[in-house]
Amino acid sequence: MTDLETLRRLMPPKAAPETSVDWARMSESWGTEFPPDYRAFMEVWGPGAIADFFQVQVPEPKAEELSSPYGGMLVETLTAEDAWASFGKEPELEGVRPRLIAWGSDAAADIVCWDASGDDPSAWPVLVHHRGKGIWQRHDCGMVEFLVRVLRAEFPANPLSDLSLWGRHPALFLSESEEERLLEQGLNPWAAPRARTP
Repeated sequence: MTDLETLRRLMPPKAAPETSVDWARMSESWGTEFPPDYRAFMEVWGPGAIADFFQVQVPEPKAEELSSPYGGMLVETLTAEDAWASFGKEPELEGVRPRLIAWGSDAAADIVCWDASGDDPSAWPVLVHHRGKGIWQRHDCGMVEFLVRVLRAEFPANPLSDLSLWGRHPALFLSESEEERLLEQGLNPWAAPRARTP
C-alpha cells in the first residue's frame, strides 16, 4: 500500500477539492517542480485543514507582492526563513543552508517545509520548526509520509508542538472550499456530528 493510499484510510477525503493548480506556473515562478506526493495530495484533498489544527498551504506562485498578508505558502516561507536565521537546529542541521518552501503550519506556530535544495523534488526531506522546543528538525520523508507517520504516531517523538494530530485517526480534513461552504450555512465545520435519536 502506498503512503497516499494509507493516508486515504487515515484521513478519508470528504469532498473533491475545488482548487485548480497551474503547476506549470508554480514551477516557473519557484524555479522548480513540486513533489509528486504534494501534487497528488492537492488532487485528492486540496488545500485545507486537518482537525482544525494543521493547515496544508495553498500552492501559490511566487510573486513580488504577497496575495495575502495573513498566511499561505509565500508568507509561511518568509516566516520560515526568518525562523531559520533566528532559532537553533538539531546537530545534523548545523551549517546547513536549505532552500525552504513551506507547505504546512499549525495552531501551535510550527512551520513545516521542504528543503528544496536537491534536484529531485520526490527526495526533498521535511524540515520542521518545532516552536515548542525552539528548534529545527529534519525528517527524511516526503509530505504525505510525514502526515501518515504523525497520524499513526510512528516517529520516535511527536515532531509537532501539540498532540492534536499525534496518533489521531481517522482524522477530519476539510478543504478550504468545504469549510467555507459549511460556514456560509451557519454550521460549525469542526463540530462533532450529533447522534441521531431513534
